[in-house]
Amino acid sequence: MRKIYQNYISNFQGLSKEIWLLSLVTFINRAGAMVIPFLSLYLVNSKGFTLPQVGWIMTSFGLGSLAGTWLGGKLTDSIGFYKVIVFSLFISGVGFILLQFIDTFYGFCAAIFSLIFVADAYRPAIFVAADTYSKPGNVTRSITLIRLAINLGFSIGPLIGGIIIASISYTSLFWIDGITCILASVGLFLLLKPKESKEELKGKAIVKEGISPYKNGVYMLFFIIMVANGIMFVQYFSVMPLYYEQAHFLTEDLIGWLFFINGAVIVIFEMPLIAWLEKKKLSKTMATFWGIALLAISFIVLNVSSWSGVLVIAMLLMTLGEMIGSPFSNALALEMSPKGRKGSYMGLYSMSFSLSHIFGHNGGMNMVDSFGYTNTWNYIFIFLVGIGGLSLWLHYLLKKPSEVVPSDGIKCKANV
Repeated sequence: MRKIYQNYISNFQGLSKEIWLLSLVTFINRAGAMVIPFLSLYLVNSKGFTLPQVGWIMTSFGLGSLAGTWLGGKLTDSIGFYKVIVFSLFISGVGFILLQFIDTFYGFCAAIFSLIFVADAYRPAIFVAADTYSKPGNVTRSITLIRLAINLGFSIGPLIGGIIIASISYTSLFWIDGITCILASVGLFLLLKPKESKEELKGKAIVKEGISPYKNGVYMLFFIIMVANGIMFVQYFSVMPLYYEQAHFLTEDLIGWLFFINGAVIVIFEMPLIAWLEKKKLSKTMATFWGIALLAISFIVLNVSSWSGVLVIAMLLMTLGEMIGSPFSNALALEMSPKGRKGSYMGLYSMSFSLSHIFGHNGGMNMVDSFGYTNTWNYIFIFLVGIGGLSLWLHYLLKKPSEVVPSDGIKCKANV
């Protein structure tokens, strides 16, 4: 046991103190983000909105995320990631507190758009921060540690959130969400010393190398794969809680425990799993493929049995896919980003998840409303099989020397 413990701890060694601090602030932020997993339940049960209305509210969520990540990427390149992160956290904290006072459908659409617009400017900035504060060769593990903090917060947040809903009310979550975001911004401002990005350290005038992400055909294929995979992944955070309640009659506290499984497994196993996969030299593109494949299986197993234990199996499969796919896809996006354009490339990468929110929640809600849960899971499985095929094509393209434009702007074979 001692050797296992030492091997586990060794996976965290060598990371900079700034990465640890970013991870701590991210944990505080995500621990408070307990409203999001219960948002669809809140909108149906407390506000009385229909499933199609909830779908449109979540589309507004996605539109805000899309605009916010785009602006966040631009601002990261122009004013730096530090200011973007601090202001995003603080203003979104205020927004979460105010959100509880909105009652109308159109008002909620506008409010959720504005809130997520500010909140998701954080996304590209935190990726660039991870790259900036990482020691050489530690970027993937640094991203993994930040993801671990996100998932630790995400595992604790919904668990506490479910208990609070069951014992107090939904509205108390908005206060906790807002206050923790504000605390995270203050903590970052007080404890983290600003640092210029690696490109800025070479001179105040940043020379943009390579080409725009929108003109990089291989990167755009990667972007499409991320959007399509994300559309299916977000079903776990809007349609799935309703499925747990309506098809398996779970209460909010039990739903919180299911999400706790996701976060707890990632916290315990993701870092050693990533270290092991890196030692096995699993390519970033094949890791992306396996992430998609496991997500697909997690949906189809829901139709195997009406036994509620299958929900745990599905959650574990989705979690394993997330652990394998997400850190490597993040690292792949950074690896494909030319110097001076990292904010734009990572902004587009983050926008893939925003687009997923725009189409995923609305599409999922309307599919369930029209076809039921069983058929919806079948359609999602078939769709993800096709996306898995596209990821294998991406793997093939990135193995061809003429297809890759790495960070130095020179065409060569990439380590993907």
